[in-house]
Amino acid sequence: MAWFGRFVQLANVKNSARPTNPNHFLTSLSHFSSTAGPAPAAAVRSRQPNLAPTRPDEKPRVVVLGSGWAACRLMKGLDTKAYDVVCVSPRNHMVFTPLLASTCVGTLEFRSVAEPIARIQPAISTAPGSYFFLANCTGVDPDDHSVQCETVTDGISSLEPWKFKITYDKLVVALGAEASTFGIHGVNENAIFLREVHHAQEIRRKLLLNLMLSDVPGISEEEKRRLLHCVVVGGGPTGVEFSGELSDFIMKDVHQRYAHVKDFIHVTLIEVFPIARVLDYNAFHLFPKLISQSLLQANEILSSFDDRLRRYATKQLTKSGVRLVQGVVKDVKSQKIILNDGTEVPYGLLVWSTGVGPSPFVRSLQLPKSPGGRIGVDEWLRVPSVRDIFAIGDCSGFLESTGKPVLPALAQVAERQGKYLAELLNSVAKAGGGRANSIKEIALGDPFVYRHLGSMATVGRYKALVDLRQSKEAKGLSLAGFTSWFIWRSAYLTRVVSWRNRFYVAINWFTTFVFGRDISRI
Repeated sequence: MAWFGRFVQLANVKNSARPTNPNHFLTSLSHFSSTAGPAPAAAVRSRQPNLAPTRPDEKPRVVVLGSGWAACRLMKGLDTKAYDVVCVSPRNHMVFTPLLASTCVGTLEFRSVAEPIARIQPAISTAPGSYFFLANCTGVDPDDHSVQCETVTDGISSLEPWKFKITYDKLVVALGAEASTFGIHGVNENAIFLREVHHAQEIRRKLLLNLMLSDVPGISEEEKRRLLHCVVVGGGPTGVEFSGELSDFIMKDVHQRYAHVKDFIHVTLIEVFPIARVLDYNAFHLFPKLISQSLLQANEILSSFDDRLRRYATKQLTKSGVRLVQGVVKDVKSQKIILNDGTEVPYGLLVWSTGVGPSPFVRSLQLPKSPGGRIGVDEWLRVPSVRDIFAIGDCSGFLESTGKPVLPALAQVAERQGKYLAELLNSVAKAGGGRANSIKEIALGDPFVYRHLGSMATVGRYKALVDLRQSKEAKGLSLAGFTSWFIWRSAYLTRVVSWRNRFYVAINWFTTFVFGRDISRI
């Protein structure tokens, strides 16, 4: 009991030899109160010194910006005997994104897909020179080998944010990407993106609220149909998997527990025109009118999968009640989507899953850029023209001078880059290049090479797709059906980061199978 320990601590202060200076006890009590509760914002800011350059008797410092797949795999593989690790991120956990859609409808609990950073790399909680800071990076100074940061706080009732600076020996930018809206008016204000745990929580609360509101006396039939119309924009794996989970939820739980409205709820899936995935992000700002006419056009879902698998997915989703609509999204209002032909599509829940692009902060960095606005890197994931800066994950891409294509924004790409860079930095430390500006004469070994291991997606009703080809044109194994669904679940269960979360996921799947999904709106 923490309060009892603090009481004993205070009692020990009182029972010690009483000092002749009356201010001594006040000083001790002040120290005790600072450990027992929050201090004023000004006091907290004064206790946060900048992290100065490392001394010769200290380990070199690796600063990691981000807590996604790439950053966490990097931190997990870093040798903490050779480096101090400092992570800066606005969230203190990693999200296991392949299972995030399952949390929206209660198949899994939210904590099952969130892995605390301290469990991935315990050194940030135990090592004297390693830290985790809940903050956003606001600037990078390559000449000074430092990053400027600002703390993340919860609203106006909490501490005011304060700024601080961290000096690095090696900097790894793994800030990920943000959802692409392609300049479509009203998307940010009205749609929900499915990229973070709080997005899934918002989707769940909105879905259950609409279900309960639609059952209230006095609601017109037209309004009931709008409230219970779920629109998913984006036919990639995330959009398809969410549509499949939602259709399962409707068929197995809504029909049983919301019998009065079961005939009104339905799902519409709109696919994104493929050109949106390859256009330079800056083009959306240069030619907004031209692109808006041909941007969000319905096409085949899961375009990266085998033709046979795409047809199977379309058949299964249609059989589950998911409606596939063709058209071009022109505008998004608070309760309806407007297509280019003037058709209005009312909705109660709008989920936007049309791919990702670089964040405004990444675009603002004065670093080389690859096609698409990502941070440009060479074959060893270094940022050229600056020293000791690396970039991995969705925020990075190969420079045109390397002759390599920009890799897709996939979890397996980010994870592989994080593993490679951890091994590279460990070898650099062994060769004596861990300090700032000391990597120049060290051979880095083999460059990074990415080999695609395949793609998987569930389409609901205990069915899934498994495509193990290295590319769309290559030959290889592709499966669909219940066997693929079993492979999909087994593969993701083994890929969950910790045994703790594997246990959570397995138990959640079992209880959902036996008792159904939880419909509590918490």
